[in-house]
Amino acid sequence: MSTSAKAAPSKAKRTAARGTPRSGVHVPAPSPRQLDDPELFINRELSLLDFQRRVLEEAQDGSNPLLERLMFLSFVGSNVDEFFMVRVAGLKRQIEKSVMDTGPDGMSAAEQLRDIRASVIRLYRGAHECWSKELVPALEGSGIRILDYANLTDEQRAVADSYFQEAVFPTLTPLAFDPGRPFPHISNLSLNLAVLLRAGEGEHFARVKIPDTLPQLVPVSAAPKAKGRAKTAIKEQNFVWLEQLVTANLGALFPGMEILEAHPFHVTRDADSEIQNLEAGDLLESVEEGVWQRRFADVVRVEINEAMPATVLDILVENLELERDDIYKLSGPLALVRVRHLCRLDRPDLKFPPFAPALPAPLAQEAEEEDIFATIRRGDILFHHPFDSFQPIVGLLQKAARDPNVLAIKITLYRIGRNAPVVDALLEAVENGKQVAVLLELKARFDEESNIGWARKLEEYGVHVVYGLLGLKVHCKAALIVRKEGDVIRRYAHLSTGNYNSVTAQLYTDIAMLTCDPAIGADCTDLFNFLTGYSAKTAYRKLLVAPVTLRERIQMMIEREIEHQRKGRGGHLIMKMNALVDRKMIQLLYQASQAGVQVDLLVRGICCLRPGLPGVSDNIRVISIVGRFLEHSRVFYFRNGGREEVYLGSADLMPRNLNRRVEADFPVQDKKLVRVLRDEILGTYLKDKVKARHMNSDGKYVRDPDFQKKGALNSQETLIERATKRQTLAPASRTKPTLSATASD
Repeated sequence: MSTSAKAAPSKAKRTAARGTPRSGVHVPAPSPRQLDDPELFINRELSLLDFQRRVLEEAQDGSNPLLERLMFLSFVGSNVDEFFMVRVAGLKRQIEKSVMDTGPDGMSAAEQLRDIRASVIRLYRGAHECWSKELVPALEGSGIRILDYANLTDEQRAVADSYFQEAVFPTLTPLAFDPGRPFPHISNLSLNLAVLLRAGEGEHFARVKIPDTLPQLVPVSAAPKAKGRAKTAIKEQNFVWLEQLVTANLGALFPGMEILEAHPFHVTRDADSEIQNLEAGDLLESVEEGVWQRRFADVVRVEINEAMPATVLDILVENLELERDDIYKLSGPLALVRVRHLCRLDRPDLKFPPFAPALPAPLAQEAEEEDIFATIRRGDILFHHPFDSFQPIVGLLQKAARDPNVLAIKITLYRIGRNAPVVDALLEAVENGKQVAVLLELKARFDEESNIGWARKLEEYGVHVVYGLLGLKVHCKAALIVRKEGDVIRRYAHLSTGNYNSVTAQLYTDIAMLTCDPAIGADCTDLFNFLTGYSAKTAYRKLLVAPVTLRERIQMMIEREIEHQRKGRGGHLIMKMNALVDRKMIQLLYQASQAGVQVDLLVRGICCLRPGLPGVSDNIRVISIVGRFLEHSRVFYFRNGGREEVYLGSADLMPRNLNRRVEADFPVQDKKLVRVLRDEILGTYLKDKVKARHMNSDGKYVRDPDFQKKGALNSQETLIERATKRQTLAPASRTKPTLSATASD
């Protein structure tokens, strides 16, 4: 029985498990328990794999559109790839270096690798069963057939073989392995064929790489006749896996040889390269070198099919220097991330229905002649992407680039993608004589190559580019526009939980704010001076900046909530984040629970805290929401005895965010916006019954017993409905050129 099918405890049982209801009156906690007890902490790696199981549940969920289910399955594949490249590789390095340190849960690196393998095998089994038993039949029922090459009709085989000769064969490079030629290099995340051949009486081994630049699922449907062409094309589409097509045509690669057998294998290498802390010019070269070295790092995993014989496997084990536990035998296609190729099919009937994001009320209601700077001066503007459009942010930067009164633009860029209208606006600003400074974090993992390219282009245009800081990764998301208005210099700030990436802004939920608050503007100036120059500043006016003040201030606000509870003022914390790992923060939350503070945690991924432990976390509940959009926003709400405080930012409660990254959490000061965050956003997530999973004290997640009930609340769908309604009611002025400019969402 899958986790998704299990029912959560009844409301009465949940209340009983948490102890006395949280009425605001302090109830003395049971005898104290040592809060450093390893049993109080869940292992971070196993918790991350549990998150992948929740993603898999979305692929298994028949209420999701079919091609979206495939996308969730591909996410499982890509996420597990990254998990091995980074987390498993790190544990292996610990063992090699005889590092004996353990985490809060007390598990050694060897113990973690043992449990990771067992967990991954279960995850693989579920993923491949989902593919073969659920998705493939459902695809066939929708006219999309995944065929074995051996079962192709003569007509389909002719189409496939023609494609092989024209498009595939020229890209293939067979590499032999014999006494005169060394074992070929197998690149990271490559899918390959291990081929055994015979020439005369001798047997030989060769490796053929399956090209990743070609479609991994090859169309094999014959072109429909002119009559009824459109109907036929939509009704039936047939595909064969690329590796099967290559295997069937190996004779073209090895003429005159007898092909004995061929077996696919997929290689994963250590990709967590350590970038040296060098000065800016050297850092660029160091990052480039680190990206290159990933190709040659240690192999940490090899996926093979169950049919691969021991003789072939032994060749791989010896030459890739594998341990047997690095090998995963699978029954089905290797590298599940490749199923996302089908998601590009033009089948809107098999995808989530599109929706048009709305504009925040101040922008939708502004007068026709009013520009966005005037609107910001009237009050802070809150965005909740993707329900609110990202276009006004692009439009603001484009307007700033052209506005003769704008003197300077400063911005941090972390993951900006390959199509970057934000960068285009910055380049236009330089051409128009603005001072433009960019902190572009080269060490954004797996985005290094893209960021290196943008860094070089920005520098070519004369932008002041800073690549990063010594020993720190810059993760904060901030933009500052300096504008002359009469005799006044005014600063406009955009602060966000997410990246300046117009693509992910449509796929991730993030919250951002536009403000011209003088204190926040001054803090942003100090922050950028720290990022681009030298600064020993240890105090900020309103921003919480890591690694300087963020940890201390969050700790203080949690302790303040405990004090409010003890004095009968009803402590309440709501925290939304991607991951909760930091030992000290978890212990503080345990202390808050012991004092009677109500603690609601919305943690999408890793959560090392155990809720519902008697005398420790009775007053804590943990909810994970996995839905159409990736929950990416971080929100920290403190009731503060009725004087509510809310902070937003890009920092999770992890040691790396609090200690080793530059983060900037920002306050939401407008009481109306605080209510929006508390009731309309956080409140909606906390009421979710369809996509929410509730963590039990043993670390397992269960769905709400009413998750399939008609009318059960789906938080993201509810937020879409509200945004659609707001857009419908908005006046025509919402499409003013000052907002739309030239870029698109």
